[in-house]
Formats: sequence, C-alpha cells, structure tokens
Amino acid sequence: MIEFKHVYKNYDKNDNTAINDLNLEIEDGDFFVLVGPSGSGKTTTLKMLNRLIRQTSGDILVDGKRIDDYNLREMRLQMGYVLQNIALFPNMTIEENITIQPESLKWSKERRHQVAWDLLKKVGLNPLKYAKRMPSELSGGEQQRVGIVRALASNPKIVLMDEPFSALDPISRNQLQELVLKLHKETKMTFIFVTHDMNEALRLGNTIAIMRTGHLEQIGSRDEIINNPKNSFVNGFFKNQHNDDKKIKLIIDSQKCQEIHDQIPELSEEDNISDLAHLLKNKEFVLIKSSDNKVWKVTTKCLLNYLAREAE
Repeated sequence: MIEFKHVYKNYDKNDNTAINDLNLEIEDGDFFVLVGPSGSGKTTTLKMLNRLIRQTSGDILVDGKRIDDYNLREMRLQMGYVLQNIALFPNMTIEENITIQPESLKWSKERRHQVAWDLLKKVGLNPLKYAKRMPSELSGGEQQRVGIVRALASNPKIVLMDEPFSALDPISRNQLQELVLKLHKETKMTFIFVTHDMNEALRLGNTIAIMRTGHLEQIGSRDEIINNPKNSFVNGFFKNQHNDDKKIKLIIDSQKCQEIHDQIPELSEEDNISDLAHLLKNKEFVLIKSSDNKVWKVTTKCLLNYLAREAE
C-alpha cells in the first residue's frame, strides 16, 4: 500500500503551496488515476513518490515504510516510470533501452534478452524487426510502447505514468489506453497514472482522484465520481469533459457500427454514453437497440473513436 499522510509541498521563491495537506491511500494492484487541470498538483504528487521532488512536510509511505528511509537508488529500481516525452536513449537500440533497469539489477545477458523480447511481443512489436532498431526509426506511438515496456522490464511493484499519451494523435492514444489496461490486468502491478483528461481518467481508472490547486477534491470509483460528485468543482470539471448527458444514438449515427440480427439488445440508443462506457470496461462490445428496432454492435473502438473526435 502507498500512503500520503498530511503531505505539503511549498516552493520558497513565491511562497507557493503546490500540495496542501494531501491524504490518500493507494491499494496494491490498483489502477489509480490522478486527474485535474494544469497546476492542480498531480504531477508533483507523482514525482514526490519516487523522490524526484521532496515533500516539504508530511509522510509518504510504501508498504508501511517512509520513502525517505529507503535507499534512493534501490527504491527507484523497483519503480517503473513512463514520461510524456518518452525519453528513449537515442544512441541505444530498442532492446538496450528496455533492459536498462534489469542491467542495473545485474540480471544476466540471457535473462535481459528474453525479457526484452517477451515484452516487445506483448505490445505488438515483433522483436525480430524492432529489437535492434534505434529509437529514431520508430514512430511516436511505437516509441511510447517501448517506453511502457521499459517501465515494466524489471518487474516493478509500482509503475508511474505522467501524461504518457497526451502528445499522441487520438488513434495512437486510444490504442495505448487499451494496451495499458491489458498490461495492468496481466501484471497485477500498481499503476499510478496522471492525466488532465477526464475521459481518459474514466476509461482507465479503477480509482480516480480529482485535484485542484494542491487539494484533493474527491477520490472514488468511476461510478462514485459520475453519480455523486462531491462539490461544484468536481461536477463542473466532469460535466465539461464527459458524455453523461449525451445519448448512445450519437455514436451509432457517427460511427460505422455493425447491425446484428436475432440477438437481444442490452441498451437502447437513448441510454447515456456513460452507461455504455460502464459496460465496455469489461466487454468488447455492447448490443444497442435503435428507434427503428434494429440492433447494433457498438465496440470499445467505436466509443473511443467517438470520444477522440469530440476531443479534437
């Protein structure tokens, strides 16, 4: 478990309080999302966890032990970190980039090689084709896939992700959202993900923490955030970004959905998109009944393509 207990972060120059009395718990194996507007303190919170930024006061604990009491190098070797700007080493091959932490942990060359190849396969990059390439030979989306598996290579308990998809095009972003959900399910690691996009937070998070100006405004499950916003800020921030009041009909009309015959629909086109998104968290598609009594197969891809277009 990760715990923040009465954590503050002040920057002396402008007497600026970036984090103000932060208290939260992150359970082992959770997909935990920190979301909020720019300047809300979410990235500062993430960086305090691996001591890239030191808290001014308060305690941060991992498995009951203060992070200040861990050996810094050893602690960081047990945490994966995925950045927005990818930050692959340009003079190293893809395989060498992936195995930086395992090499620091003194894994054998054979074990490092096997881990790199296994992870490349997991993210759809053929190691025969990609392992010996240089980062400059890959697209932005491919580089970010490598950045993700590099964070997983040493089998860390915790993986930190700081707006890793915000610089990508909508299609690449949607593909990588699906990928990290798959990897989280497979690895059972604790993922802590920072984003300013509420739609992304709702898509990914088992637990969502909404922040503003260094304060934790609300923390809860997706359904709790949707149905019981704690205050006007949460309600306003959420309403400005999500599609709770929009109908599934918009997706059917705008996407090329497949018509299905002789199957029982689960929702109607007049149900809310939020209801559809809830079902799609654990399914590949949902059957929707339209006003003319046709039944349409609406997939996760249809929903994400619609959301990506709305975000443009």
